[in-house]
Amino acid sequence: MKLGELSKRLNCKLVGDPEVEIRGISEIQTAKEGDITFLTNPRYRKFLRESKASAVILGAEVPGLKMSQLVCDEPYVALAKAVALFYPEIHPEFKVSERAVVASSAKLGSECYIGDYAFVGENTVIGERVRIFPHVYIGSNCVVGDDTVIFPHVTVYDGTRIGKRVRIHAGAVIGSDGFGFAFSRREKKFYKIPQRGNVIVEDDVEIGANTTIDRGTIGSTIIGEGSKIDNLVQIGHNVKVGKFCTVVSQVGISGSARLGNFVTLAGKVGVAGHIEIADRVTVAAKAGVTKNIKKAGTYAGFPARPHKEWRKIQALIDRLPELYERVKRFIR
Repeated sequence: MKLGELSKRLNCKLVGDPEVEIRGISEIQTAKEGDITFLTNPRYRKFLRESKASAVILGAEVPGLKMSQLVCDEPYVALAKAVALFYPEIHPEFKVSERAVVASSAKLGSECYIGDYAFVGENTVIGERVRIFPHVYIGSNCVVGDDTVIFPHVTVYDGTRIGKRVRIHAGAVIGSDGFGFAFSRREKKFYKIPQRGNVIVEDDVEIGANTTIDRGTIGSTIIGEGSKIDNLVQIGHNVKVGKFCTVVSQVGISGSARLGNFVTLAGKVGVAGHIEIADRVTVAAKAGVTKNIKKAGTYAGFPARPHKEWRKIQALIDRLPELYERVKRFIR
């Protein structure tokens, strides 16, 4: 694609030759002539002048740069659009495999793909242009919205409702039983609390590989519109995840916790049960949320606290060996 055409498609300001031919996208260090590269992290700016790329996507013009530049306010978004243009996702053609099992009462929209050995249960409704890859299990009384893609070996339990344009990656389990048990001290045994709710996944959600989302005990576990959930995440029963949240790998959210909108939980964050987190909160990696967070902002540590406060505490902890030696000398 000519660089001038690409700049229009990406809504970027072009600094350079619009006739440059772009054939692909590469990282700064490995790019060659005909490639466009990108600068979304300032640490990589030092590699730009040595890069062999023909053009770069970035957030601010770099004076004196030999290669052409596509300048925009959101270079990472422009990169996402460029990758989609040059490397469109390829899916199997729409058809229902003879080796798939589809219940007679299930309803399939037009132009669906259902792969080998996939299973669709009784009274389940599959929307238009849905792609269900081989070895997917979808139980009874489920709904799968239009243009959703479910990759191999996903398990969707009975009663789950999945919105439009959802992507669920390999090995995810949606709607398994929540961890609910009542212990009888008198009888010295556990009684399982039946999990009779469901999971609702709203539109434009993405769920990573091997993530598990438990069904509600009574009522629903809800994943809000546009939220993105990484691989290896555990979401407990009756959790409510708001709209456009980001939940990173190895996060664990205990039962009945509630996340507001635009919440980010970084890697390995733990959230205790029945906790409420306000809109626009970011929780740093490995933090533990044990109490409600009522104000927007960034939080860190265990227990989670405002990030500035946590940094001050860490600075004091780093000085403990020095302070200990001073105290020892004072005591002597």
